Amino acid sequence: MRDPETGFEVNEDFERFSQKNDVFRRSFWDPRVRTEKAQRFYRTYREPLTVWRNADGFTQRDYALRNASWHVSDLFTEYREEDDRREGFTDAFTLQRDIASERVEFPTPDAAASEIKRVARGFGADLVGVTGFDPRWMYTEKFSDISGTVRPNDVPDGLDHVIVTAQAMDYDLVRTVPSALSGAATGLGYSHDALVVLSLAQYIRNLGYNAVASMNDSALAIPLAIQAGLGEYSRLGLLITKEFGPRVRLGKVFTDLPLSHDHPVRFGVREFCDQCRRCSSACPVGAIPDGEPSAARHNESNLKGVRKWSVDGEKCFGYWAAQNSDCAICMRVCPYNKDYTKWWARWGRGLAGSGLRGLMGRLDDLLGFGKRTKPRDWWTRTLPRS
Repeated sequence: MRDPETGFEVNEDFERFSQKNDVFRRSFWDPRVRTEKAQRFYRTYREPLTVWRNADGFTQRDYALRNASWHVSDLFTEYREEDDRREGFTDAFTLQRDIASERVEFPTPDAAASEIKRVARGFGADLVGVTGFDPRWMYTEKFSDISGTVRPNDVPDGLDHVIVTAQAMDYDLVRTVPSALSGAATGLGYSHDALVVLSLAQYIRNLGYNAVASMNDSALAIPLAIQAGLGEYSRLGLLITKEFGPRVRLGKVFTDLPLSHDHPVRFGVREFCDQCRRCSSACPVGAIPDGEPSAARHNESNLKGVRKWSVDGEKCFGYWAAQNSDCAICMRVCPYNKDYTKWWARWGRGLAGSGLRGLMGRLDDLLGFGKRTKPRDWWTRTLPRS
């Protein structure tokens, strides 16, 4: 049955997802994913730099920038590791002050949602939307990378509203994929995301309501982002936003503050992806599906009982581990990956959502969008005046 909220087809055999089966969590316990290359991949982020290559985009300077971009996010994640918690990735954040004893009352849920969005943007959110709590997308259980144990999902009951935020990833850094340098776009996205969701959750708690800040933990972010009106689902398995294409990192705040909800948006992504194969053709390991949406699963890291485009996480992460940095080739080559401050990019987006979408694809190829920028050129480019 087609779900009007997400556009997915959720079948009768649908099962909620265990965090233990996320491919990144599997890299800590499943011998099919927990390879020596995978362990080396993680070490390059969290230990003093000792591994780099004399290759453009993978030098010590490139790794140094990538790891520095993650530093703020890592500080929050590592803060409670002695308590067997990796907050923001396997556990929701607990770095919050107590809830105020008196509540600020809003005249309507619309007024509350408007204020929350204004505050979220003030804290640096590039996009923000609101949806209702949907148990289908909550993890059935959590998995600890540290102790290797499975535990209950500890998001409290009664938090019936979810604020979803998106942080834009740097356009020029993404254009250098694949490279260690491009990983700085990911790290910066997470570091900014941690600031936004923690600050927003604390603001709500200061108003007298409960709020729990979350990044990759607790729930699947993409279905919630779609329900909150931030964008559409795509062939490459990522959210496509009107403002930044696939170039976003997602965060969420669960709260009992009554908020009005946003609605899903449509601007032609599904129809464009139906005929576009740039991501699947460019993927070096063939992890992205070339055909129609399907309920077939590559492995346990895919949802059961949902008909959609599903990426083979084992192949994808295996390539990350082999090159010692995250990959976003699919993001780089996607025709929706544009700088939408430019009028011509907005015009192209409109074309992609029309019956002339085939023309947009041909123009994208003709004009050379999606081609890799040499990482050394990123280091020497002229920065705009502030």
